[in-house]
Amino acid sequence: MKCPYCSSIETRVLDKRETTDQQITRRRRECLRCGKRFTTYERIEMPDIVVIKKDKRREHFNREKLKTGIVKACSKRPISMDTIENIVDDIERKLRQYRKNEIKSSLIGEMVIKKLRSLDKVAYIRFASVYRDFDDISSFEKELNNLKGGK
Repeated sequence: MKCPYCSSIETRVLDKRETTDQQITRRRRECLRCGKRFTTYERIEMPDIVVIKKDKRREHFNREKLKTGIVKACSKRPISMDTIENIVDDIERKLRQYRKNEIKSSLIGEMVIKKLRSLDKVAYIRFASVYRDFDDISSFEKELNNLKGGK
């Protein structure tokens, strides 16, 4: 593994941990040349998931794109990056459990909506406003009323 600081390939593993579902290995490493520490993640390479967009276009599932959307919704909220990472991991794991490699974007969006609704109401509304394409204040009011009613 190449050091991201000095590009040396001489590193050692200080700590290795598996995630609870055994899908990801986290390694804490130290560069033997510069002494700096960094973390690497090892994931099982799975067949690509193809996302079918609303307009019927297809694109490869992009974990970082999903994470970015959730991070934006959670901006300035008391939600840790570890929590966001766990949400993304859980959604990706569920998507990979489907028998098909083509998944509608609406399914992914609903998974995020469900997670955020139980986690943080403000993050939920932020994500829903983009995902459900609110175009006026009445759309927000309707969603807020649904949220207040617990629907």
